[in-house]
Amino acid sequence: MARAKYLFICLLIQSVLDFIYGQPQVKFFRDDYKYLETTRSFYKVHTIHRTWENAKRKCEMEDASLFYPKDQKEADVVLTYLKETQPSYPWVFIGISSKLAKGVFKTIDGLSIRQVYNKWGPGEPNDAGGDEDCVILRRDGTLNDDKCSKIYPFICKKTLASLKWNEQCNVPYMDYKYNEALGRCYKFHLNPLNWKDAFEACDSEDAYLAIINSQNEADYLVNITAEAPKDKVKGWYLRGAVHLGFSYDPSENGWRTITGETLDDAGYSMWGNNQPDGGEDEQCGSMFYNGFLNDISCEAQRCFFICEREIELLNNLSQESRK
Repeated sequence: MARAKYLFICLLIQSVLDFIYGQPQVKFFRDDYKYLETTRSFYKVHTIHRTWENAKRKCEMEDASLFYPKDQKEADVVLTYLKETQPSYPWVFIGISSKLAKGVFKTIDGLSIRQVYNKWGPGEPNDAGGDEDCVILRRDGTLNDDKCSKIYPFICKKTLASLKWNEQCNVPYMDYKYNEALGRCYKFHLNPLNWKDAFEACDSEDAYLAIINSQNEADYLVNITAEAPKDKVKGWYLRGAVHLGFSYDPSENGWRTITGETLDDAGYSMWGNNQPDGGEDEQCGSMFYNGFLNDISCEAQRCFFICEREIELLNNLSQESRK
């Protein structure tokens, strides 16, 4: 009887874990994406308008791609979804442009527009003004060329077939690594960005710029910084520091984490020598490679950065299974 009860508990725990972490099987990508069975893909309508390049970049940050319809069926399905969720939008940017060669329209993955959905509006494309190199999809299902510099809504897409799942960190991003002692997952980003863009990049991955809560966590961040292949990254960026999740709050006259705590309350406030020293020009936070804190410009300086994600539920389930 006791053995049967034990096996039942084990199976129950495993089923819960499978439900939570087996997201590809239950067709889940992110909670802000909608799965459409007809196309076996996930979609997100972005309501903050961006230029075509910034729209493409935003989708990539979410491990998705700027949507374009592959055929009439997908165009119909996605336009229906768009009309249901954003009925006032007359059009959206899609992942087709002639940026590489004037008048030669290609998808973001290199296909000729003739190989995919190719339903232009009357008289289009017309390259009005000589600078209409990006494509919009209208509510009536027709395509039109338009200026890439304009700001429009857009749709990101992730196919079910391309979905992989990081079970330890409960995210669709395989490069997050779980630290059992800290109960969190981390990713060292090797694409230098300024602090504000780094903040957005972490948020796009359902994470946040790392916050140091203890000396042990500081030591771990120093370690992953040391192990990252930083020297292989070319180009201009500030070496010697990585962006972290804290900044100066003028209303509080002090440094606070992005969750609103003072550094002392968060658990770590070890500044480098003579830091902070940048005054009004450096009001965002970073860490020297040796673990000490440093102030940095929020926009002018590009650095590596570390994203962090808590997985509290995993810890709770693990503790229950050991009881």
